[in-house]
Amino acid sequence: MRFENKVAIVTGSGQGIGEAYALALAREGASVVVAEINKDQGQRVADAIGAEGGEASFVEVDVASPDSTQAMAEAVVQRHGGIDFLVNNAAIYHGMKLAPLIGVEWDYYKRFMDVNMNGVLLCTRACYRSMKERGGGAIVNQSSTAAWMGAGYYGVAKLAVNGLTQSLARELGGMNIRVNGIAPGPTNTEATRAVVPEVIAKQILSQMPLSRMGQPEEIVGACLFLLSDDAAWITGQIVNVDGGQIMRP
Repeated sequence: MRFENKVAIVTGSGQGIGEAYALALAREGASVVVAEINKDQGQRVADAIGAEGGEASFVEVDVASPDSTQAMAEAVVQRHGGIDFLVNNAAIYHGMKLAPLIGVEWDYYKRFMDVNMNGVLLCTRACYRSMKERGGGAIVNQSSTAAWMGAGYYGVAKLAVNGLTQSLARELGGMNIRVNGIAPGPTNTEATRAVVPEVIAKQILSQMPLSRMGQPEEIVGACLFLLSDDAAWITGQIVNVDGGQIMRP
């Protein structure tokens, strides 16, 4: 129960790794806000937490919108009294268009970056004041090993998330707010199965020291650690949870 009496927002937690984060935080005592653009999925996860005896609420949010992210933060403060933790997990990934940087449709690219990159900053800007008022807090940003692999516009967005993580760690450190990132490797989610062709997935896995897909539950431990007091002197770091994927061959 490391997070008893704490309030945690997890964006994009209606499925996949974000859902695993939300469930795990609730099981350790946090009041969890399932912040999702998909109403049905978000409410489903909040209800699942409640069915386990945890405390959760659903808030609809478009992380690419300044107004929507601000409304999210205000709703959480009103319902739960404040914000202690923010997990910036929301991203366009499931159903992502496969296109090169030099050819991706420009309007799609801009929307993609608004969600996957700017969403991290907008949610942080909306939430940090409440964290400061409560004496500090912790933020975890969802990156990816794609950040270091020349993986098109998805990789560019995740590399930007790493930069935001380090810059925000500097800006918010004086407020006792820590900011770290997690970079998962290939993870067995519905989104990954839909986006990555099986032949490519097999090729990637064959080159990894731990040559298998990770499970969402195997990413959770790093997130809980980084949010907890066990990581009280850790900020500005990107933790790879990737089966050794980014090791040089």
